[in-house]
Amino acid sequence: MRDLITFSTTPKFAFGSHFYAVPDCICEMYGTPCREVLKWPKELGSRPPIYFNAGMFVFQPNVSIYVHLLNTLKFNPPTQFAEQDFLNMFFKDKYKPISYAYNLLLAMLWRHPGKVYANKAKAVHYCSPGAKPWKYTGKEEHMDREDIKMLVKKWWDIYNDQTLDHKQSSIHIAGVEDQVEANRLRAAAFSDANLTSLNVTNPSAAA
Repeated sequence: MRDLITFSTTPKFAFGSHFYAVPDCICEMYGTPCREVLKWPKELGSRPPIYFNAGMFVFQPNVSIYVHLLNTLKFNPPTQFAEQDFLNMFFKDKYKPISYAYNLLLAMLWRHPGKVYANKAKAVHYCSPGAKPWKYTGKEEHMDREDIKMLVKKWWDIYNDQTLDHKQSSIHIAGVEDQVEANRLRAAAFSDANLTSLNVTNPSAAA
């Protein structure tokens, strides 16, 4: 995702069956949702305790959950925020919030000053109107802030850093046997027999 960039490595997580992500608005961490919190689509059932942003998440996948997710998706109605709403519904019982530092949504800076700091960000999500660095003019609302200018500059510094360019020699090409196995698992997961064999009794449970 080119509108999300990391400035440092992420911490090690005790995976288990948890799904780690940053709340879409930090206010939900304090139990006092602000007026900017996204409305939950009623057609997906009860709202998760905390709604996360799916721009960055950490999860250890497996084929069983993958197939169950695809099967659940077949019965999922379309919503405004598509995959983000779906993931919030699907993983709501497994979700563990993590610090905003690992997915700083720029709007948090002006929504909750004093609780969010740009200089503590380890990953930044340039998802606000006018915030895309390659389209940035500074004319849109909030885009003339010094912290926004600093973060846009950091994006360009990384983009223009030639030492970070990938070298052809460093790209790992999977062996033929690995690729065949990957294709087999993918075909099995998408097969009608596999999808319809699962009885979805609780769409919100990723188990």
